[in-house]
Amino acid sequence: MGRENIYQALEVYYEQIDSCPLRDRIFNFFELVYVVAGKGKHTVNGNRIEFQVGDLFLITPQDCHEFDLEGMCEFMVVRFGESYVKDYQWKSIDHIECLLYYASQLSASVLVNEEDKHVVHQLMQTLRQVIAIETMYNEDLVRHLVNAILVIAARNIAMIQFEPLSNNTDMKMVSILNYIQEHIREPEQLKVTVVAPKFGMSPTYLGSYFRKHCGESFQSYISAYKIRLIEHRLLFSERRINEIVDEFGFADESHCNKFFKRHKGSSMSAFRKANSST
Repeated sequence: MGRENIYQALEVYYEQIDSCPLRDRIFNFFELVYVVAGKGKHTVNGNRIEFQVGDLFLITPQDCHEFDLEGMCEFMVVRFGESYVKDYQWKSIDHIECLLYYASQLSASVLVNEEDKHVVHQLMQTLRQVIAIETMYNEDLVRHLVNAILVIAARNIAMIQFEPLSNNTDMKMVSILNYIQEHIREPEQLKVTVVAPKFGMSPTYLGSYFRKHCGESFQSYISAYKIRLIEHRLLFSERRINEIVDEFGFADESHCNKFFKRHKGSSMSAFRKANSST
């Protein structure tokens, strides 16, 4: 199976095709695919689903996907690497990167909010017009449009991610999970004695409340979430180990390695080396 790479931080293009040009390819970048016209079936990591106009698919690094088209189809395609997401200072979504990676668990369109579908349609139309004409400040304008689409995609992914919870519990649980994701790089802000008062709970009650609604302990959830982010750093970024250690607030590399090895069975450097050629 071949690999598909990009050579710029951001690539945007429109295409009109009647057959999928890439098959059996693993992508080493994020790819947003918006269906402008046409229909057919989209396969992501073996999961096959019908697509239609207005669908927005988010392919994450290491995913394998392809389209089976029923006649001529039109797409807007946005490709970007992890560095693109990290370089932009997202004001409200510090954990946008992990939200985007959550799309690897999805096969359907990431757009679930009807109002957002209309907004994305307008943004994609504008993006197509902008890339068709070379003029001043095009690059900045393209980035602003892409960033708006990314925020909408992340917002919809968050809705999908928390939907099972919102059907069975109050929104306080969703707020607690959002807080954890927002402060995952700040260990001092994730102590149960700090979090509980923010939501009008005692530390003991927060522990039992969290386990009741999430099926795992407060600390187990934090650890699993942090491990997932560290894995993404090791697999898809060029950050040095000591930079990852600092990013997630560990006292030193030894402490971080013990934490990682306890969950993954190997040191961070060994994990990166073992997966670098896959």
